Amino acid sequence: MTVEELKPESRPHLLRGVKLKNDQVRKTWVLLAPERFLRLNAISVEILQRCDGQAALATIVDELAKNYSADRTVVERDVRVLLTGLLEKRMLGL
Repeated sequence: MTVEELKPESRPHLLRGVKLKNDQVRKTWVLLAPERFLRLNAISVEILQRCDGQAALATIVDELAKNYSADRTVVERDVRVLLTGLLEKRMLGL
């Protein structure tokens, strides 16, 4: 899947077996999947917490741009890059 295939109306969600977890031992957020472990930065956590299968991509981008007083175009590009990577790793669905 490419960045262009993510549509504004796409509703991203973590696939079954993939969990967003605050790892108290490592004091960091992680994304867990069968045979996979990704350590996340704060922005990735903010994005993934909104990927509940209910919110559309456009809504997620709008919320983040507003909350961080950031340029929407830059936020959208960054969100698309993260989500596309997770789609390619089969950790995220639409």
